[in-house]
Amino acid sequence: MTIAEFLTQLRSHADKPLAFVLPDGGLIPAHFHITEVGHVTKRFIDCGGTRRTLETCLLQTWVHDDVDHRLVAGKLAAIFDKAGDVLPHHELPIEIEYEDGVVAQFPIESAETIDGALAFRCGWKHTDCLARGICLPGECCTTPEPKSVPQTCCTPGSKCC
Repeated sequence: MTIAEFLTQLRSHADKPLAFVLPDGGLIPAHFHITEVGHVTKRFIDCGGTRRTLETCLLQTWVHDDVDHRLVAGKLAAIFDKAGDVLPHHELPIEIEYEDGVVAQFPIESAETIDGALAFRCGWKHTDCLARGICLPGECCTTPEPKSVPQTCCTPGSKCC
């Protein structure tokens, strides 16, 4: 989901409380705070030597002990309005960062209304070899060719060993 799609959902359901459904079906606790709206740029080189850039909008959540806190969609839209000059455009994909033992990032994939809340469904992020198409057999991240087992002259019961 892009920032533009996310904001459309927020503004269309401004009075609804927010929920984030994790890929395993669990929820980020309802009393979460959004502590950051950021533009993240990752510049890297893959194992095949290609330079790449990946950009996202990252929402950082924080769960505190104020269990009565609730964030409604309109309030989050207002936070985005304040972040206007931080975000270069609204076509960036949007991800949410949540800590539950470890800090994890989840792409936001879709939105729906569940039990009166605007619920955003999160997906998994995966690692992959980005140079798969240019690697030679046996190099880097390709699947190695199966090695044949050498045949010996001895067989069981031949009494040669």
